[in-house]
Amino acid sequence: MTSLNQDIQEKLRNLNVLEKIIAINVVVFLIGLVLSLIVTSGSSLYWLELPKDLGEFIFKPWSIITYGFTHYGLFHILFNMLVLYYVSQMMLNLFESKLTLKIYFLGIILGGLFFLFAYNVLPLSFLKPAGALVGASVGVRALLIFLCAYMPNTQVKLLMFNIKLWHLGVALVGFDLIGLFGANQGGTIAHLGGVALGYFYAKQLIKGNDIGEGFEKLMDWVSNLFKSSNKSPLKTVHKRKSNSVAGHNKNEFKEFNKQKQIDLILDKISKSGYESLTEEEKAFLFKAKD
Repeated sequence: MTSLNQDIQEKLRNLNVLEKIIAINVVVFLIGLVLSLIVTSGSSLYWLELPKDLGEFIFKPWSIITYGFTHYGLFHILFNMLVLYYVSQMMLNLFESKLTLKIYFLGIILGGLFFLFAYNVLPLSFLKPAGALVGASVGVRALLIFLCAYMPNTQVKLLMFNIKLWHLGVALVGFDLIGLFGANQGGTIAHLGGVALGYFYAKQLIKGNDIGEGFEKLMDWVSNLFKSSNKSPLKTVHKRKSNSVAGHNKNEFKEFNKQKQIDLILDKISKSGYESLTEEEKAFLFKAKD
């Protein structure tokens, strides 16, 4: 049993950030299934859902994020997690995990704000009846559209055909616009929030602007709250020979060069597609995971 626990812990440690998000979604889904056997009225994961009523949202503001981890239907979570896993392979081979997390969570937040705005500001005559918002598809949409906008000419295989990412992006937005007239209007409105975030983030990043820097500081602050400090109040200070290059230590300088090489390869992908890369460049990107 000890060996089994160690194997499980080791596998969990080796999961990338999006695989960990997938694991959390699955755990929450299973908890919801168990609670549904106990809860006789209302939704088993009510406190995680994003309500459409602003007055109700004020009493559970955390739901602007937690709704993205909430699923009730098996096919709902299965589809979302399969797409998220596929996207994770591409995102984390090309970009740092922090950037991926920023796009994912900011997409969920903006999608939730679009949903709240629609049902609290727009005339009800324009809207179909809707329940609370749940599901990870908004964050997945943000990542997909980010890729489509950042490297539009990159080709991916979809079923038996090779298509460019911008074609996929146009198709997704088209489906969402059609969905505005369907039964899941509230979810589609939230999707458009994820679309807007992914597109705007990509276009600004191409210009050298990371619009998620402030959110990254917030993520770091929250992360530090859960880290135990093992530092001793007393420490020994000693001098050592400087090991710097151009004002940076060798590790920082090496990381800088690595990032510049990644940027050059991504620029090549954006202009000529993934297939234009040499085998060495493909191998470099694969090894350059965060």
